[in-house]
Amino acid sequence: MLISQNAIVTMHFTVSTQDGTQIDSSREDNQPMVFMQGSQYLIKGLEDALEGKQVGDKFELTIPPELAYGERNDALVQMVPKSMFEGMDIEVGMTFRATTDEGEQSVMIIDETDDEVVVDGNHPLSGVHLNFDVEVLEVREATEDELAHGHPHVDGGCGHQH
Repeated sequence: MLISQNAIVTMHFTVSTQDGTQIDSSREDNQPMVFMQGSQYLIKGLEDALEGKQVGDKFELTIPPELAYGERNDALVQMVPKSMFEGMDIEVGMTFRATTDEGEQSVMIIDETDDEVVVDGNHPLSGVHLNFDVEVLEVREATEDELAHGHPHVDGGCGHQH
C-alpha cells in the first residue's frame, strides 16, 4: 500500500540540523512514530515527501524552513517589563504560553536585564534547514474510529477520551 491521505504510517526517523546536530530520533529508544497522513501532525515538507512511499522505503531529504517551522520573524522578539513576571522565578530558556493580540502563543525567554525580559515567539527551529533520514516500516488503512478521531489508535486505543 502506498502512503496517501488518511493512511496510518509507522516510520523511523532521525532529524538533524545542517551542521549534523541531531535534534530527535525514533531509533534511539526503538519507538517508531505512528501518524495519520494528511492530519498535519508532521511538518509539511516531510508529509509531502512521504506521499506515495511504501513499506521498506528509506530516504534522506533536507527540508527548508518554509516547509518546516517557518522563517524567523524578528517582530516576534520583544522586550517586556520584568514586572510582568513578578512573583515568578524566571530564567533564560523557560517557555510559557502568552496572550497576544493574535491569541495564545508559545514564547521563550532568551535574555533578561534588571528591568526587562526578552521573549521570542519564534519556534526554536524557525529558520533552520532540517535533514531527515526516514524508513517506512508499516502503512495501513485507517479504521473508522481513527478517521472519525483524525489520528491513529495504537494498542487498541488513543489514550484519551473523545
